[in-house]
Amino acid sequence: MTFVPIDVLVQGGQLFARLEQATASASVVVFKDILPLALIPPIFLYLGSLQFGWQIGAEDVIRLNQATLLMISVCYFLALLLGFIGLAILLRWMAPTYAATLEMSRHLTLVATVATPMVVGSIAHLYPHVFVNMLAIIPVLIWSMFLLYRGLPIVLRTTPQQGMLMASSLIGIVLVAAVTLLGITVVLWTHGFGPSLGL
Repeated sequence: MTFVPIDVLVQGGQLFARLEQATASASVVVFKDILPLALIPPIFLYLGSLQFGWQIGAEDVIRLNQATLLMISVCYFLALLLGFIGLAILLRWMAPTYAATLEMSRHLTLVATVATPMVVGSIAHLYPHVFVNMLAIIPVLIWSMFLLYRGLPIVLRTTPQQGMLMASSLIGIVLVAAVTLLGITVVLWTHGFGPSLGL
């Protein structure tokens, strides 16, 4: 079994049929697929921020020192790692409602597969400008949603109808979680938690 993200990029429609037959344990999927996926975007962000600084609109470039960038990158890695594993746990919790399999390895594999386009799109972090990153995120979000709707019924062994409902429920939960995380970030930063941007 090869690294799932590579399969997403090269195998196309054959991928889900192969994943449906996969027998890897949950720990193998975490260490072989989830960990590398969670590690790649923070590395891109660190390198891009170190080289170019952050650009938000027409304001001056924001440059952070290496220690601050390292702290942000580590927190980014932990957030992604916990997010990926948390989504898999959430999917498994929802599984009985939608007559899906309870095998945790399958839920982790699905999360790794669906997250791959987002990781590919994170190459835009190498030039951390808000506009560039927004342009990159739109097509990869569409790609991820396509993979979710197409692959969930196959990988989790449920009907297409139940799979569509389960995927839609997951998207709703992710959107609520994203807005909540944004709100928490704003509250923490306005109360002095987080890096000083020198503004």
